[in-house]
Formats: sequence, C-alpha cells, structure tokens
Amino acid sequence: MASDSRPDPGIAAVLSLLLPGLGQCYNGKFLRGIFWFVVTPGLWLGSAGLLGWICHLVAAYTAYSYAKKQ
Repeated sequence: MASDSRPDPGIAAVLSLLLPGLGQCYNGKFLRGIFWFVVTPGLWLGSAGLLGWICHLVAAYTAYSYAKKQ
C-alpha cells in the first residue's frame, strides 16, 4: 500500500482557517506560513477586524490552492 505524500487541500484550508499560516506550514511552505502568522494579526489589530477577516480567508484560500496544485 503506497502512501500519498501530497497535502490534502481541505485539511490545508481548515488549518489556515483555524490559524492563518498553519495550512501553508502543512503544505511545506514555512516562510509563507510565517508571513501569514505575522500579517494576519497585524491586520486584525490595525483595522479593528475588517481586514483581518479578509486576510484570514485569503490565507485559507491560498493554502487550499497550493495543496491542490501539488
């Protein structure tokens, strides 16, 4: 039984919804993960939440998209 080492897009998206950047780390893209770990809280605080939601969703979408491409 062969193991599929490709990341699951659904898991990547859910991880990034829970904590932006976590899905990118799951995909093996640690620098992108760190970027989202830093940028998302900054936008949450700097925009009183408005841009934080947008950034949060973009992080999940990019994690999903990258996992799907692999």
